Amino acid sequence: MGQEIRGADRLGHGVRARDHSCLFQISLMTAFIRLAAAGIFFFTLGACVSYPERPVYYKYVLDDHKVLRGETLYSIAYQHGLDYRELAAWNRISKPYTIYPGQRLRIKGPKIPVKARTTGSASAKKRSSAKQPPSSAKKKTAASKKSKPSKSAKHVWVWPTRGKVIQKYSSKGRGNKGIDIAGKAGQPVLAASSGKVVYSGDGLPGYGNLIIVKHSEQYLSAYAHNRKLLVREGRAVTRGQKIAEMGSTGAQSPRLHFEIRRHGKPVNPLRYLPKY
Repeated sequence: MGQEIRGADRLGHGVRARDHSCLFQISLMTAFIRLAAAGIFFFTLGACVSYPERPVYYKYVLDDHKVLRGETLYSIAYQHGLDYRELAAWNRISKPYTIYPGQRLRIKGPKIPVKARTTGSASAKKRSSAKQPPSSAKKKTAASKKSKPSKSAKHVWVWPTRGKVIQKYSSKGRGNKGIDIAGKAGQPVLAASSGKVVYSGDGLPGYGNLIIVKHSEQYLSAYAHNRKLLVREGRAVTRGQKIAEMGSTGAQSPRLHFEIRRHGKPVNPLRYLPKY
């Protein structure tokens, strides 16, 4: 009788062991299935998300400019690196180039087909080049004109202030478009050449208190970061006249940011200013 009971106990214990083994295997399989399902889900989710190989750029292109209070045609052209005459022509604005707040100005010119400009004169250029080969004398003359812009400009320039040039001109995309001259707050800022003030204000980001002087149909000059502006728009100024006081508006320290622009494009002021 005792042996039968012990045999039954061993049998029951074996059944319970098998049951535990089966439950463990079932739990393991369930966990594996869940893990596999989670892997498939995240793999599928990752496949659904597209990762571009290059940055995505919006197709929106700025074609116009909304005139703000205090802006002038010259300051808008200056801000966008345009010739003010082109900007006026694109928007059919005649002298004295009066604009109004809220007005929208086109800042991109009409597209001209390249073929229409080049096809008609291509054969003529070939014939002229065949008959008249370029001489070395002409090349030297052209090179000398480019290296001496102050003579062709027919302007006499003076330094707008005295001090150390702490940042020079750079022709790179985001480089400095003029020169920065260090000085003391309140130091006189002078007109580099005679002309007419076409902008006096603080509406251009990064320039602080700014003055723009028009010297001719080709040349403009700009004086930025001033503490105080002493001339208003429309006033005629002479070379060497005090037009502002040096400051640090829009800058970290007192300085004058000075630019010269020809046909709306920045040029190196050091090529125009006298050496001292």
